[in-house]
Amino acid sequence: QMPVLDLILDRLPATLLLTLTAFGMSLLLGVVFGLAAAARQGKWGDSAITSMALLFYATPLFWVALMAVVLFSVKLGWFPAFGYGTVGAELSGFEAVLDRLKHLFLPALTLGLFFMAVYLRMTRSSVLEVSQMDFVKTARAKGLAEGTIRRRHILRNALLPVVTLAGLQAGQLVGGAVLTETVFAWPGIGRLMFESLTARDYNTLLGVFLVSAAMVIAFNIITDIVYRLIDPRI
Repeated sequence: QMPVLDLILDRLPATLLLTLTAFGMSLLLGVVFGLAAAARQGKWGDSAITSMALLFYATPLFWVALMAVVLFSVKLGWFPAFGYGTVGAELSGFEAVLDRLKHLFLPALTLGLFFMAVYLRMTRSSVLEVSQMDFVKTARAKGLAEGTIRRRHILRNALLPVVTLAGLQAGQLVGGAVLTETVFAWPGIGRLMFESLTARDYNTLLGVFLVSAAMVIAFNIITDIVYRLIDPRI
């Protein structure tokens, strides 16, 4: 008994909060660990990092979510097991923000680990490929500092395929959030999609698909803008 748009807009902020946090976390950690693995190519640190990435990539998302609840909520009691906020708690200011962050941590971490593994592997292979190119050898021959070479010559060129992959997967995070939102009872549009499917509410499903498609297009546009910031030649 309410418009589909109102229903989606009511759930969209929760999904954006979850997916953007998971996306930022996975991209940052993936690039950092990818650079660390590339810098230790062939050593035990490289093997440890890539093995960790392979483990997170191969593990089902819902199983990671359930194990996170068992470990951090049931056993240790560090984070809430479900929900968007503490039920019945009339919090405001910093306490409300802290409560929201506690509820956000586990679902964002669970959703971000899989994509972190993808970005880590891509960053590592891209950095190693760029490091062997002629312009990097020329920069070393000119006597530039190794930190400058890695930052200005290797990293900026190696990030282009990572940004391409991130732009494509940013829109898919909404679809991947269905499992995460269901396990953690997170009131986003992924869970709304699941509830609409079980209730055969096709109008809401079509609305969610339309919003999801619009988000994919928006992320693709943002990716093109980021290209221009990373490489001015584009």
